[in-house]
Amino acid sequence: MTTAAIPNRSVFRAPDVCEIAQVQPYVLRSWEAEFPDLGVSKSPDGPRLYRRADVELVLKLKDLLFVDGLTLAGARRQLIEEGAAAAVPDTETITDADVAALVDRQTLKGLRDVRQGLGWILQVLNGDGKAPAPRLGVKSKTGRAGRKDVKRVKDVKSAKKVKSAARKTKPAARGRKKR
Repeated sequence: MTTAAIPNRSVFRAPDVCEIAQVQPYVLRSWEAEFPDLGVSKSPDGPRLYRRADVELVLKLKDLLFVDGLTLAGARRQLIEEGAAAAVPDTETITDADVAALVDRQTLKGLRDVRQGLGWILQVLNGDGKAPAPRLGVKSKTGRAGRKDVKRVKDVKSAKKVKSAARKTKPAARGRKKR
């Protein structure tokens, strides 16, 4: 089996796994498609994360495919026979600190805003509807929410009301045009 030094961490990003296993990212993604248990987080916004056991599985796959010359189906059969493709034991837990170390500030701020908004929704649903709506990180065109933005919204609403009233008072001229 190919020996590679795996750093002493519990969580790895996709580029780290590619570097350790010395494979291209598209190869890793294709292996993820064939082995759905590979990787932890596959959300569209968050990075794909891998546990230490996943990195070991990637190294085992690389060995089976490139050294032994097996196909993906053959590698899957071999892993099932060895029991390596079985569910990873839950002895490894990924802490919030592990994930936070891999997530940037902007993503953390977005997650906090979502959490705050969900908390407010929960309060409303529980009957505590008196709670004020959370002030999320929504910015206007100028980058600051302020009175100008509120005034602009009111102007747009009043303009819509004027147009609506004008449509109701116009005479119906939908008949044929006279020549």
